[in-house]
Amino acid sequence: MEFRYSMPTEIYFGEDAVLKNKEVFSSIGKKALVVTGRRSAKMNGSYDDVKQALSETGTDHILFDEVEENPSLETIEKGSEIGKKNLVDFVIGIGGGSPMDAAKAIALFIKNPEINKENIFSAGKLESIPVVAVPTTSGTGSEVTQYSIITSFKEKTKKNLGQSIFPKAAFVDCKYTYNLPENVTVNTAIDAFTHLTEGYLNTNSTYMSEIFGEKGFELFKHCFVKLVKKDFSKEFREKVMLASVMGGIQIAQTGTSLPHGMGYPLTYFKGLPHGLANGVLTIEYLKSFRDQRKINRMLRILGYDTLEELEDVFNQL
Repeated sequence: MEFRYSMPTEIYFGEDAVLKNKEVFSSIGKKALVVTGRRSAKMNGSYDDVKQALSETGTDHILFDEVEENPSLETIEKGSEIGKKNLVDFVIGIGGGSPMDAAKAIALFIKNPEINKENIFSAGKLESIPVVAVPTTSGTGSEVTQYSIITSFKEKTKKNLGQSIFPKAAFVDCKYTYNLPENVTVNTAIDAFTHLTEGYLNTNSTYMSEIFGEKGFELFKHCFVKLVKKDFSKEFREKVMLASVMGGIQIAQTGTSLPHGMGYPLTYFKGLPHGLANGVLTIEYLKSFRDQRKINRMLRILGYDTLEELEDVFNQL
């Protein structure tokens, strides 16, 4: 047996994680650029918690709240210019995958003023200023991965920047997901599940990454029942949030697979939400495997006998 495992992100999981561990912010830097979408971080209380934690630790911040769904390179350049102008020394991403991925990209652009939307994909290995992630959805796992998926209008697709930008810390608190709309709850949960399946079946999977995958499937055995019933209890929110983190840790080691690669054009050209774009491809992807041994093990953990039973769940969602 031979494998390599590394996870540089410190994870603080649980209720009021931000306020209970507020000293982490001041240990990372003195002035932060807080990167969010236009509304959700203010509505779900996450920005208020971060703002309070920063205030109580004497850490200054500037707010950049212009991140759109599937953020563009133009948005990254705008955010990084604000960060450079205000001399920030770290970035906090609050939200779903879009604000967290944008925060990573902005941190990279701040550290490297020579890069821009024209040359970023041809740049060599770069470093960023530190990033802190506060997820407010249960799906992307971006709070524990090195990836930053950004929309390139020039190439007409979503694309990973190709740099390793692990957040230094992640504060994971499911209370920020309590008021998520039903469609966002379902779409992001599907995204989390596709991370688990693609990482588990990936040729880069290892003994360690499979542990996270199988623990994630155990959680989804409960979550799928609740998703079908639309029973979004606190217990469900916490379990799907944890499954999302596990899926993120897994794909940080393995990468994703075919559904994600094929899903990006569906999002760019057809406007399908990222999780849904992956979900419509996942069952056929699973059916394509000649060696079904790992898939059968996954199904047993989920509590299903056949792939058709899992397909029925997806159809109900």
